[in-house]
Amino acid sequence: MVEAVLIDLFSLPANLQNNFQGSLFNTLETIEKCSSIPAPFVYVMCCQRRGSERKGEQEFSLPALGGFQSLERRLEVVRAPTTAAALYTIKQRLDEKDLSIIKVILPTLRKDSMKVYIDYLFTGVYQFEFEDFQVVSDCESIQISEPQGEGQTLPSQDMALIRSEIEMHLESLPSLKGELAILRSSLIPDDIFLHGFTTRTGGISYIPTLSSCNLFSSSKRRDPQVVVKENLRRLAKVAGFNPEAFHRVKVDHANAVCIMGKTEPDSYDGIVTDQKGVTLAAPGADCIPVLFADPVRKACGAAHSGWKGTLLGVSMATINAMVSEYGCNVKDILVVLGPSVGPCCYKLPHESAKEFHRIDPKCVRLFDCASPYIDIRRATRILLERGGVLPENIQDDSVTDQNQNITFCTACHPDKFYSHFRDGANFGTQIGFISIRD
Repeated sequence: MVEAVLIDLFSLPANLQNNFQGSLFNTLETIEKCSSIPAPFVYVMCCQRRGSERKGEQEFSLPALGGFQSLERRLEVVRAPTTAAALYTIKQRLDEKDLSIIKVILPTLRKDSMKVYIDYLFTGVYQFEFEDFQVVSDCESIQISEPQGEGQTLPSQDMALIRSEIEMHLESLPSLKGELAILRSSLIPDDIFLHGFTTRTGGISYIPTLSSCNLFSSSKRRDPQVVVKENLRRLAKVAGFNPEAFHRVKVDHANAVCIMGKTEPDSYDGIVTDQKGVTLAAPGADCIPVLFADPVRKACGAAHSGWKGTLLGVSMATINAMVSEYGCNVKDILVVLGPSVGPCCYKLPHESAKEFHRIDPKCVRLFDCASPYIDIRRATRILLERGGVLPENIQDDSVTDQNQNITFCTACHPDKFYSHFRDGANFGTQIGFISIRD
């Protein structure tokens, strides 16, 4: 069932307004008569022409919209200078109300370009139906949807212009939740490596659980890839790395490692390089983003270590890759564990907890419970030390000087970090990143 209707009048020139006012009025009347109770939300998208007052150009005016009682407070006119700005504003309205099934009524010639805008600004969470903007005379017409085409018919240069318009609009938006903040470890030498762990501030993601510097997009979340790319651009500008030479692990919750410069696996939770200027990253939203640095051989790595990856030894697998590929000595490698869910909050079913208990009983609290508390950080440290990493070369929440601590509990700090455990399915993602300075 349609939850919202978007009527696209953006491309209609002002001198044709009289030709379409009757159609718009009839369309709204049909929506009111044919929709279930309550009526869907309706957004009318119009162009706000720059300098129209100075040039004496008449702005596109809508017909009197009074009289639609069931649409009262559900009808909004959105004016903006670009389609990207108008559609992004409407997306915000939809997300505020948790709406995802949208009918788009628009001129036939706008359909292909609108689909491109939608592909960039929306994700698989949303469902769209398309209908030609025309006079409608019966109730069934508002219920019939036109199937979306299999492929885009726009020329590639037009698609590039649309993408550029969207990117320019997103770049113009203010940062949310304060300035972008990066946590850095004193263990990793700053003269050789550029590194850090992100927090949730300083981006443009506005959905509460994703706000504001979300750095991962998927078909199951409402943040599109183009917004994540803008957040990454802002991070790169502050941190000082090239976002075009940025490589994030392809999470599989296992222990495969990608060697930069060799064939990339389909999925992997660790990545290593000895190339300068290449930034490696691992995500985390409770799982541990782990950074590795060898200042002697000038090599680095990043790993995503959730409870499964921890048990599978993804951190030691990453170190072993640095040793075998770049001739690193395990005793020279520095390891920093980033923000992640702490033993204060994290629980697993008893069967999974047994595996951590086998590593060390201190990794499990209230072991006899159905869902004991788990310390995946302690387990990671123990496995690293058993693999030959020097205890003093590992930084985690066991540091004596808490002013140096960056391994905060993500679940305990909703103002600073995202947490799947705390926020549920539509959670945001922070990252740990590292590169070798040029």
